[in-house]
Amino acid sequence: MRRGRLMIAVIVALMALVGYWTSREYNPITGETQSIALSPEQEVALGLQSAPEMIQQFGGADSDPAARALVAEVGERIVRATPAGQTPYQFSFTLLGDASTINAFALPGGPIFITRGLLEKLQNEAQLAGVLGHEVGHVLGRHAAERIAKQNLAQGLIGAAGVAGSDDGSGGQNAARMAAFVAQMAQLRYGRSDEIQSDTLGVRFVAGAGYDPREMLGVMRVLAEAGGPDRPPEIMSSHPDPGNREAVIQQAIDRTFPNGVPPNLTTGQQLWSAPTQ
Repeated sequence: MRRGRLMIAVIVALMALVGYWTSREYNPITGETQSIALSPEQEVALGLQSAPEMIQQFGGADSDPAARALVAEVGERIVRATPAGQTPYQFSFTLLGDASTINAFALPGGPIFITRGLLEKLQNEAQLAGVLGHEVGHVLGRHAAERIAKQNLAQGLIGAAGVAGSDDGSGGQNAARMAAFVAQMAQLRYGRSDEIQSDTLGVRFVAGAGYDPREMLGVMRVLAEAGGPDRPPEIMSSHPDPGNREAVIQQAIDRTFPNGVPPNLTTGQQLWSAPTQ
């Protein structure tokens, strides 16, 4: 019986591993080969299906038409000026009415959102472009499809550990719990890696759209202030510490512009509200 369980566990683990490694694709925008669980068409369909629910969850679209138009205008400028415009993704940029949440996020396939709470903390168009460019980076980095592939792998390996340890008393339960914990920590690490990659891509996209990428450093300070002193340690968070992200962004700026940021890159217009103190 024990040998049979081990054989089944090995088969389950091998199926998960084979599925993961046979789904690898080269991403010309990031220059990396990734395991991807969805096609671009499936990503677009998933994003379009999920967008209405996300809009409702954050209080609906903002009631200020000028603010909504500004978000859309800056986002579309990034798409036109970067590789995003040559992809099959259907980008849209929505300002959400939630003034108490400081957040921005992207769905697979192109829908991108920023809350009123975050927008009111920003000073100028370049900072807004930094937020939106970062989220475009998530879409072009195919991070959602990559995360699903990694979750499928993790679930397969956890299942294999559970099969191997079944009927083995507390030892089997402990093995499954340990496998789940390792998978969770790996997912957090992958989340931090995705954020860093999106910050690096964001520097390229912001500059490509004509904005000064150094304003992205100001966005990190806004996020650090919003997180407060009680934010969890980086190792237990899916996002890197904003201070560490500042260093990543500065390094990306230095690599992109070794002779200094060109003077023609602009901060754009000041936004209608000064950052909240």
